[in-house]
Amino acid sequence: MPQQGDKHVTSLNHETVNGALVLKPSRRIDSSSAKAFEDDAAALLDKGPKKVVIDATDLDYISSAGLRVILTTAKKAKAAGGGLTIACAKNNVKEVLAVSGFDNIFGLHDSVAQAISALA
Repeated sequence: MPQQGDKHVTSLNHETVNGALVLKPSRRIDSSSAKAFEDDAAALLDKGPKKVVIDATDLDYISSAGLRVILTTAKKAKAAGGGLTIACAKNNVKEVLAVSGFDNIFGLHDSVAQAISALA
């Protein structure tokens, strides 16, 4: 259970918007939070839309473990006939996504609405 003041805990808020699952992690996706993100995202994908947008508005940091779970989530979405893209990333997160090539693989969008359109 997340503890008050624990800077390593990621909470994964989500909603369905125009037929897409919008995942909104907060703070960090790193080695201490990646497994929880992966498990939560997989459970949501199992019962919901297969088009996934990661709304990175509140994401301050992503590590290689975070990149791995995005890749795992994308593979699961694609296998189910959907896809994954990323929206609203802060500059430091965009930089990590660009260095890893994820910006080219998944696309980066300025808004959730643009990201949903890109998956249509």
